[in-house]
Amino acid sequence: MYKKYFKRFIDVTVSGLSLILLFPIFLIIAVLIKIDSRGPILFTQKRVGEKGRVFRIFKFRTMLTFEDSFYPDGSPIENYDRITKIGKILRKTSIDELPQLINIFIGDMSIVGPRPTLLYQVEKYDEYQARRLDVKPGLTGLAQVNGRNSLSWEQKIQYDIDYVNNITFLNDLKIILKTFVVVFKSKEIEFVSHDEISKHAGDVREDVNIS
Repeated sequence: MYKKYFKRFIDVTVSGLSLILLFPIFLIIAVLIKIDSRGPILFTQKRVGEKGRVFRIFKFRTMLTFEDSFYPDGSPIENYDRITKIGKILRKTSIDELPQLINIFIGDMSIVGPRPTLLYQVEKYDEYQARRLDVKPGLTGLAQVNGRNSLSWEQKIQYDIDYVNNITFLNDLKIILKTFVVVFKSKEIEFVSHDEISKHAGDVREDVNIS
């Protein structure tokens, strides 16, 4: 009952109210982003959702645009150095993810679920790993409160499948409460390394829209 009906009701209610209440803060963040660097306020990218449906995820832009990501001599700026001053703050506090409340409200995502992944990663899934696509992706999830970027993709997927197998109101509530604890600790979890699922062999710009 919860998974089929009540979960979506909570998603719409909470995301709708949050968007209204957070609107003044969104405006302040938008101004800071525009002051800090040239480019759009929002970053959007193609992600894979429930049953393999592709949608565009919304985030506050935290990096220099591709056009501004070169040194005077023409050499490219490394990704970590492309993060703007305000972007570092937004990422550390996870505020950059808040525009995904829009995705939740319109039905692309849920508050809790596996994080939405990229198409090239999904193409590498086997049948078991693809089970993480049986539900809507989430703003937060079991993997995010149990290690986040310190986990390999194999570990993240296992957490996601564990979640898919046991979706209850109580479990969602626990994940949400633990998310607040993780965010308020303000401990930045560093990315470890790419594995065979997360490694990108193509041009990441083809799925990005920052115009």
